Amino acid sequence: MSTTPQSPASLAPFGAWASPISAALVAAGATPLSSLALGADGDIHWLAGRASEAGRQTLQRRHGGRTDEITPLPLNVRSRVHEYGGGAYAVRGDTIYFSHFADNRLYCRSGEAEAAPFTAPGRQRFADFVVDAARARLIAVREQHPDDSGAPGLPRAQPVNTLCAVGLPGSAAAGAETVLASGHDFYSSPRLSPDGSLLAWLTWDHPRMPWQGTELWLAAVLADGTLGTPLLVAGGADESVCQPEWAPDGRLYFVSDRSGYWNLYRHNGDAGAAAICPMEAEFATPHWTFGNAMYGFAGAGEIVCTYIDKGVSRLARLDIASGELAAIANPYEEIRELKVGGGFIALLGGGPTIPLELARIDLSSGELEVLAHSIADTPDLGYLSVPLSISYAGAGGRTSHAFSYPPANKDMQAPAGSKPPVIVISHGGPTGMTVNTLKLATQYWTSRGFGVLDVNYGGSTGFGRAYRDALKGQWGVVDVEDCIAGAQYLVEHGMADGERLIIRGGSAGGLTTLCALTFHDVFKLGASYYGVSDLKGLDQDSHKFESHYNEYLIAAAPQAEALYQARSPINHTDRLARPMIFFQGLDDKVVPPQQSVAMVQALRQRGVPVAYVPLEGEGHGFRKAENIVRTLEAELYFYQRMFGLPTAGAQAAVEIHNL
Repeated sequence: MSTTPQSPASLAPFGAWASPISAALVAAGATPLSSLALGADGDIHWLAGRASEAGRQTLQRRHGGRTDEITPLPLNVRSRVHEYGGGAYAVRGDTIYFSHFADNRLYCRSGEAEAAPFTAPGRQRFADFVVDAARARLIAVREQHPDDSGAPGLPRAQPVNTLCAVGLPGSAAAGAETVLASGHDFYSSPRLSPDGSLLAWLTWDHPRMPWQGTELWLAAVLADGTLGTPLLVAGGADESVCQPEWAPDGRLYFVSDRSGYWNLYRHNGDAGAAAICPMEAEFATPHWTFGNAMYGFAGAGEIVCTYIDKGVSRLARLDIASGELAAIANPYEEIRELKVGGGFIALLGGGPTIPLELARIDLSSGELEVLAHSIADTPDLGYLSVPLSISYAGAGGRTSHAFSYPPANKDMQAPAGSKPPVIVISHGGPTGMTVNTLKLATQYWTSRGFGVLDVNYGGSTGFGRAYRDALKGQWGVVDVEDCIAGAQYLVEHGMADGERLIIRGGSAGGLTTLCALTFHDVFKLGASYYGVSDLKGLDQDSHKFESHYNEYLIAAAPQAEALYQARSPINHTDRLARPMIFFQGLDDKVVPPQQSVAMVQALRQRGVPVAYVPLEGEGHGFRKAENIVRTLEAELYFYQRMFGLPTAGAQAAVEIHNL
């Protein structure tokens, strides 16, 4: 599993290899890239995360051959609508409008002038902007939060979501907020037609999540800027519609999963919707964040799109009239989003040996130029593990999917005949998917002699609605079964030490981890990152966006009560005897800290080895460089101590109770 060592000193047990991929390199090297937008003269904009600046997101602009930072410290371009945010800025010419995370107000920067707020302070948040220049306003999703000072013991009031117009700076109504549409629990994707006469948008209501069922609406924009009577164009309780976009000729397109896959459709008025390119592939991903874009128009007759085929992204031109796809050559196996400009594409892509990067592809010549990297210095290929895409038999006759990363380090070798410990990763969501884009956080483990199995369990996206719905009513069962089956597959094929199997996961993946360790005996250790341990408590504490998610994942009341009791690990700590480490942001609003604290206390009382790492100033996901370092080093130290391996160093030590 590794190359021939260069010297006897390079012989070491799996899991204890010396590696140049340090936790500090993981933290410093990871610059999250997101949220593409195009400006004047072919300018490309995007957001770059700065772990060294407490996870601040800053807006970058590529103009000609130069990259400029548009939002210097202390500006943080980020929204928390739905808590997950996205869609935090819009560009019009050389002017940008954005949400500043510190105060949730909207700011404007025009030309070289300093950014200034143009909305009043308050408890409102904004996202998913479209510039209505003719009426001097932004159209956005607004989330109005109630005063926190509610009566003790009463249910917490939920935010109110609407479509809202906000007057632009310099206009007579600058900063004024006018509600355009209300009455639904959630709104997204307001899209104004090219001539400004029509507005399309999406809604959905509890208990649905947007990948279960949404409605696409269309309304005329009247002379006074209000909306006419909305027309339901597509969607419903069992049809997920997303990514509405207007073609240059004023025709409305959207993505729907009515066929069982998220495919492209065109709205044809009274004639209904027409499928443009029906196929068993996904032209969308779940709406966790705003502003997702997987297609755009190179003209009225041509779409440039990316789609997911059996978990791998493809890039193509789509002739609208014929429905034929023509592949566009590129090196990526994940394309996260794209924008189409005049004769070019801007996209965020990555692959097994390519970290996520921003690239520009010329549509005429096919020439590709990389404009920004998520990792400044990619390690030598000799330290990188290239994943194998595997499919294996899961429970109930289901075929499950995963990426298997063998240990890889050109300087190290394990003793003959030994097999590596393997870390099985259960991704969050749980309605999400894992991809094979190079991540230093994965290579941190493989370069130390751990194998990694990154599982797309039943319920993951990228494989059609039927696979996604495999988790309906089965959260904590199907996901666990698929992780176990994947681990056993590796053991049976000689790729893992069956006595040193680890499972780790964050958020929903944390529940998978806890259930696997509580109700099964395959895994020997576990790590939970802000994981769910109490399903009933999650309902009581969760934010609005996910407050009814468990009705799909588990069951609706009153049937849910018994299942909550049966599947919540916190109710069965008497069955949990595997050592665990927990990591928890103390500002987490999605999975509150008490979910982790309750498990830690229960394990301490039972005498099971357990460690707990609480992190001040972190929410649902860790952004600060020092905390990324701290968690990785503590997790490695914990595994090495539990397996009796030489530890990485005293600076990584974490207190392990009941050791």
